[in-house]
Amino acid sequence: MIKLYDGGVYLVNGTEVVPEAEAAKVEALTGTSPGKEEAKTGTIAYNILKAHNQADTMDQLRIKFDAMASHDITFVGIVQTAKASGMEKFPLPYVLTNCHNTLCAVGGTINEDDHMFGLSAAKKYGGIYVPPHIAVIHQYMREMHAGCGKMILGSDSHTRYGALGTMAIGEGGGELVKQLLEDTYDVAYPGVVAIYLDGKPQPFVGPQDIALAIIGAVFKNGFVKNKVMEFVGPGIRSMTTDYRNGVDVMTTETTCLSSIWETDEDTKAFLEEHGRGDDYKKLAPADVAYYDGCVYVDLSTIKPMIALPFHPSNVFEVDEVKANAKDIFAEVEKEAAKVAGGRAEFTLSDKIVDGKVVVQQGVIAGCAGGNYTNVVEAANALRGKSCGYGEFSLSVYPSSQPVNIELTRNGAIADLMAAGAIIRSAFCGPCFGAGDTPANNGLSIRHTTRNFPNREGSKPGNGQMAAVALMDARSIAATAANGGVLTSAEELDCWGNVPEYHFDKGVYEKRVYQGFRKGTGEDLVYGPNIKDWPEMSPLADNILLKVCSKIMDPVTTTDELIPSGETSSFRSNPLGLAEFTLSRRDPEYVGRSKSVDVLEKSRVAGDDVLAKEPELTGIFETIKTIPGQEDIEIPATEIGSMVYAVKPGDGSAREQAASCQRVIGGLANITKEYATKRYRSNVMNWGMLPFQMDAEPDAFEVGDYIYVPGIRKALDDNALENIKAYVIKDGKTSELDLYITPMTENEREIVKAGCLINFNRNRKK
Repeated sequence: MIKLYDGGVYLVNGTEVVPEAEAAKVEALTGTSPGKEEAKTGTIAYNILKAHNQADTMDQLRIKFDAMASHDITFVGIVQTAKASGMEKFPLPYVLTNCHNTLCAVGGTINEDDHMFGLSAAKKYGGIYVPPHIAVIHQYMREMHAGCGKMILGSDSHTRYGALGTMAIGEGGGELVKQLLEDTYDVAYPGVVAIYLDGKPQPFVGPQDIALAIIGAVFKNGFVKNKVMEFVGPGIRSMTTDYRNGVDVMTTETTCLSSIWETDEDTKAFLEEHGRGDDYKKLAPADVAYYDGCVYVDLSTIKPMIALPFHPSNVFEVDEVKANAKDIFAEVEKEAAKVAGGRAEFTLSDKIVDGKVVVQQGVIAGCAGGNYTNVVEAANALRGKSCGYGEFSLSVYPSSQPVNIELTRNGAIADLMAAGAIIRSAFCGPCFGAGDTPANNGLSIRHTTRNFPNREGSKPGNGQMAAVALMDARSIAATAANGGVLTSAEELDCWGNVPEYHFDKGVYEKRVYQGFRKGTGEDLVYGPNIKDWPEMSPLADNILLKVCSKIMDPVTTTDELIPSGETSSFRSNPLGLAEFTLSRRDPEYVGRSKSVDVLEKSRVAGDDVLAKEPELTGIFETIKTIPGQEDIEIPATEIGSMVYAVKPGDGSAREQAASCQRVIGGLANITKEYATKRYRSNVMNWGMLPFQMDAEPDAFEVGDYIYVPGIRKALDDNALENIKAYVIKDGKTSELDLYITPMTENEREIVKAGCLINFNRNRKK
């Protein structure tokens, strides 16, 4: 059972949840009656944030982190941006892992060139470099850096180490650049929601089952959006820390800001085993702590779960799908038709054979699935059995070489291989479409982090489509033991025999470059695909936006804004990567935006813009009919492209979802709301305006122009609540009421400068 409380709650003595409406009970239970504001300071989150806050107030936080982490899709761009902004060294431990473009399978030398750039950056600036195949980013950080009371920032959305007492946040690269320049992460104090765990999971239930159940309960209603999920309650003690890590990493899929857990003796044992016992301290809420909401989870009631395509919140019990597959699959097929857009076909009804659901592939991998306990339990299910010789296949990716070494020593790897499973190295590819892409129309069950459209690597634009359903490693292994017939882990009785884990640090000592505070200043190593960021102009007094895409889907993911998979290989070339922007959602967008960018570059160069685009003559004549705009000057009006999307930015932290728009002419987004803080931050860090509007976007279509006068002054005056804009269409104007939710002073200055790089350069002058 999962219950969401209406309104805030008090947690008393760490065990009793008291709804705010019954606050009088608090005094009866404790003999004291702290006010709500005082009780807010009793959360674990409050105290960690306070310890890292550089501001004089807790209302608007200015955070400095203890460490950072990036992988090889993001670290080149971050280092390039920081270098262009004047960075001379890494001022905090910065871990560069190579777990995304690991295979070097696309684009010739460009992936390994990025890796060599990363090694040279670690040497030059004093960083930590983890070579390919050694560890996925989050497992390395769990093993080597996370600790109680710390804060870690990562350029990957699944930067979550709450089960180790660390508040970790995944953000776009711009926020990491700020830390490298010794600036702060600025955010309003977030709401804190208690995730109260009670009871004990059934032996056949794994961390993914619990995570999916929670995601299903809170994602669609935004219950924890941009808040901190604080895990409390007696149920925590029923899980090992390795198991908790598997639940914690999936909190990203709720759209929360971060997570934190109570710590205990098992947390201490985990840190001691990894040689970091000094990083342990007991974290628990105060005797009376106030939370802005509460999710009550009775762990004993959670069953094996499955998240069907195309989102981790599309959650069902495995048994429910088996019993009602025809009706449930019919709804998924409707969504598949929308995703495919007539370019491909995906069916699930054909996966029902003789009344049973058959799948084509299983994958256990990455920071969620590749943990030690998960792989051991998979081996328990498959010991002495066979995956079969049909179309079904199983791949297992241990999350780090130390994990792999221990699994090899205790025989789990041999048991999996003997059953027909393929063992691979530490690699994040199955999470974003760069490894184990299934056959066309295939259904893959995965213990990974996401099942967004095409995250498994298919390309509907090429007439091919597959899909992913998320499951726990235990049920995936049970399905493998049944030859690919969908099977709940509850149907097996083999769980709980998990040998004690022994951490072998030797491979890290031999292969990981530990350069913190040892910067050599030597040159960076550039491959031919690594390009500098193009110049971006500062914001003008007025802006003229051409609508270049209009997306009416309820949610637009970062994968749709800039696809994952093989395109990630081009992420060190800003203009090259930008050619893929919205390619799977609106293939004409890039051409439209680039044509607008040509006009803006002409304006900046002082050329005659009207001669290049005759239709602008009529546009500007119409603008002059707006009261107060009779004397508008073209040189004072920036021209850029605009995307309308209902709710963009769910998913990855990758800044390229915004930077790709910007480098080919993007100047603004208009939305009803932003799915995540991190995407909105990316938009601002790349000099784009994060407009919102409450009205339906009926007044404009692709190809229309929107004029926003006085936007620079509005930013100067911080007058963002009511921004008047005008749709210019057929020689007439119609008003739009836009607004921008609060921006910090630095965010306003960054947008005025044109991007974070310009802002930092200006500060150096």
